[in-house]
Amino acid sequence: MSADADRLQVERVLAGDAEAFEPIVRRWQGPLVNLAYRFCRDRGRAEEMAQEAFLKAYRSLKLWRHEAAFSSWLFAVATNVYRSHMRRFVPPSVSIEQAGEIADPHSAEAPLEQSDRDRAVRHAVTRLPAKYRDVVTVFYFHEMNVEQTAQTLGLREGTVKARLHRARALLSQRLSTALSMPQLLEES
Repeated sequence: MSADADRLQVERVLAGDAEAFEPIVRRWQGPLVNLAYRFCRDRGRAEEMAQEAFLKAYRSLKLWRHEAAFSSWLFAVATNVYRSHMRRFVPPSVSIEQAGEIADPHSAEAPLEQSDRDRAVRHAVTRLPAKYRDVVTVFYFHEMNVEQTAQTLGLREGTVKARLHRARALLSQRLSTALSMPQLLEES
């Protein structure tokens, strides 16, 4: 239903009915903001990035080839906007004193261990080279399969698989070191 509705709305926009883009925004706003949040980890920035992605999509609607799902095309446009935005963004530095201590996994605060692990994973993903970070973000955090990830990022499926494999190896290596030596999380 959504694919047909998207196609109909796009045709209306291309025919001159600019208001027909509003249902597209309502339908895809949540997923695009969530995807942007996976890139930047800041809700306000994610909303701004999603708005920029919708603007880019609106201006580029005539470039959508109808053989691909509109959602795949929209996510590809958004991902490119987010990647460009993140290349321009320099994350703020945090001193060791401001970062605080990560809970000892053997302490009474064991329930916090999962939150520390999640934070360590997110931190490690943000430190991956862009080509690996983008694939991991789309595949895992936005829960797309290899084919959808390839379409979204404009890559071949084999490239996505290879980058996922390399990203997992890098993450495994970095996380095993970081979790055994928590002070590395603040330093990296």
